[in-house]
Amino acid sequence: MAHSPLDHLADYAAVATRLGVDAVALVPGPNFTRALGHSFASHERPFVLIIKKDGSAAALVPNLELGSWGLLGFDGAVFDWRDQTGYDAEFAALLSHLAIGSLAVEGQVMRVFVHHALLRAQPDLNIIDGEYEISGLRMIKTAGDIAAIEAAIAISERALSRTLDTIRPGQSEQQIEQTLVQMLFAEGADDLAFAPIVAANDASALPHAKARADYRIKPGDAILLDFGARKDGFAADITRTVFLGHASEEARAVYDTVLRANLAGLAVTRAGVTAHAIDDEVTGVLEASPYAGRIRTKTGHGLGREVHEPPYIMRGNPMPLPAGTVYTNEPGLYEIGNFGVRIEDVVLITDSGHRCLTQFPKDLTVIPC
Repeated sequence: MAHSPLDHLADYAAVATRLGVDAVALVPGPNFTRALGHSFASHERPFVLIIKKDGSAAALVPNLELGSWGLLGFDGAVFDWRDQTGYDAEFAALLSHLAIGSLAVEGQVMRVFVHHALLRAQPDLNIIDGEYEISGLRMIKTAGDIAAIEAAIAISERALSRTLDTIRPGQSEQQIEQTLVQMLFAEGADDLAFAPIVAANDASALPHAKARADYRIKPGDAILLDFGARKDGFAADITRTVFLGHASEEARAVYDTVLRANLAGLAVTRAGVTAHAIDDEVTGVLEASPYAGRIRTKTGHGLGREVHEPPYIMRGNPMPLPAGTVYTNEPGLYEIGNFGVRIEDVVLITDSGHRCLTQFPKDLTVIPC
């Protein structure tokens, strides 16, 4: 459901107060979309929304976006600029209007040329990185957010089921990937959450493999599928590893280890648990196995408007996770030159424990030849 532009601006004003700065700046991306209830593309034209700690706001908007901006009902000052004249004068007018001395920005999202334009307009402006606090507002999901994630997951799981039914010996990874993408859109995806990973045999040991056109799957192969639909602005992220024709004793043992690690992470998930504690439990299972040398990744990450967002589920992260947090539980074991196994669920932390939003079966699956 679309939000009024004013629905979330107070949240960012509060962040400015907590950080001890005069204002917060947002640029197109997930926080911008959360604040305005409308998505704008990031391109070569600077586009900035600034919210002061008193709750007032102003924006620098490319002239060609004014029509779309006008639909938002934004009641702050708007400074528009055209390609023919450039944007420096409007940055100066924006900052003069705001009369601020300090500004928190999204350190992982704001591009360098926008940062430089702000400083050209006001060389004494104190700019700090507020990424952690700004993006942290998205960590606790609303009921609407959760519903959108669940819809994206349901689409993804239906697509996976249909794709697995089509897999046959002799297909390439790219052919399987193409089928998966077609099924995602056929099942109602608005977009892909990210470029899917379809990796078989030795490629399954590469956590971020690219689908190959020249490898043909054969009996005994592990086939790893990591993908997700996007629906109503939110992403799904699911991984399942299946086997074609048969699974070796080694493959079965590795799969069982990864599954036990996944379940161990679920068992300790509850409101207040730290990201460190979840990863420690999951990784502890992997470390205690004969396959400890195949550990290559942390347990997971937050999921929402972005596929990777806070919190990051890893040892050394002491953050207590509140109810409403959504994260991925995705242990894996990977032996280069051999094969890899990853099992990934999406988990919602609740007041009473957790709810696994992914429902696709995790029992070892062998696709008949």
